[in-house]
Amino acid sequence: MEVGMRLRILAADSMGVRSLALAVETSEGLIVIDPGASLAPRRFGLPPHELEKRELELALDRIRDAMGEASVVVITHYHYDHYIRGEPDLYRGKLLIIKHPRRDINRSQAIRSYRLLKKEGVAEIARDIVYGDSQTVSIGRLRVDLSPPVWHGYPGTRVGRVIMVRIVDRDESLVYTSDVQGPADPAALEILRSWSRPRPRVMVVDGPPTYFAGFKVPVEHVEEGLRGMAEAVRLVKPEVLVVDHHLLRDIRYAEKINDTMRASREVGVKVLTAASYMGVEERLLEARRRELWREG
Repeated sequence: MEVGMRLRILAADSMGVRSLALAVETSEGLIVIDPGASLAPRRFGLPPHELEKRELELALDRIRDAMGEASVVVITHYHYDHYIRGEPDLYRGKLLIIKHPRRDINRSQAIRSYRLLKKEGVAEIARDIVYGDSQTVSIGRLRVDLSPPVWHGYPGTRVGRVIMVRIVDRDESLVYTSDVQGPADPAALEILRSWSRPRPRVMVVDGPPTYFAGFKVPVEHVEEGLRGMAEAVRLVKPEVLVVDHHLLRDIRYAEKINDTMRASREVGVKVLTAASYMGVEERLLEARRRELWREG
C-alpha cells in the first residue's frame, strides 16, 4: 500500500513461523494487528528445527519493534500465534482493541485472555481497552471496523470465534480476516461482502488448513473454506489478495487454490503470499520440517 496507508507483514507462515502479524502505517500512526508468532510443538512427529527457532526469534523481534512504534494494537483472538504473552510492557500505553474476553469465546481463549489482561496486568497499563466485537473505533480521520464474532473456520468448531478487521483511512481500506480459514463461515463471507467499498487496496486472508483435511478437519469443511476464499475474491475484489497462515503449512498449497486463482484472474486481483508481498523468499519451514531434520 502506498502513502496514506502502508502495510508491513511482520511474520507469517510463508515467512517461517506460525503467524499473521501486520503493521499498518496510517495517517494517525502505526497500528499493529495480531502481534504474535509461534511454532508447531510437533509436526510429522518432530519438534521444531533450529532453523524454525531462529526464525521465530527474528519474527518476535520484528513484532516487538513494531509494537514499540505503535499507538494501537488489535488482538482478534487469543491463540498464541496472535499475541505475545509474558511481556506486558509491550502493551503499556497502547490503545488495545481486542476480542471480548468473556462473550462468544470458548473456555481456552477465555482463560488466556484473563491471564493476559489480569494476571499479567495488561489491563492496568494499557492506555485504554476497547472490546472490538461489532464495534467501530474512530481515531482522527481513521476508522477501524471490527466484525461481530465469526467462527475460526467452519460453524460450530470447538476452536472458537475471532473478529475480523477493516481499516479505512480516508479513501483507502485494508481488510484482515484473521483466522476464518477461507472463510468457511457464511456469516464471515457476508461481512466481507459488506466491506467491499471502498475497494480494499489489500485483503489479507488465512486460507483453510488443507494439511488437516480428513485428519483433524473434515474434508467438506476445508473444501467449504476454499470455496469461501474464491467467493470472497469475487465479492470484495481487492487490488491485492494476500493468502497465508494455515494454508501455507501445506507444501502443495498452490495446487489447492485453483478456484481462488481463477476468480482472481476473472476480476483482476493480484494474489501473493505474505513473503512475496514483502519481497522475501518463501520459507515454508513447518511444512518442510521432515526435510530440515534429514538435512541436519
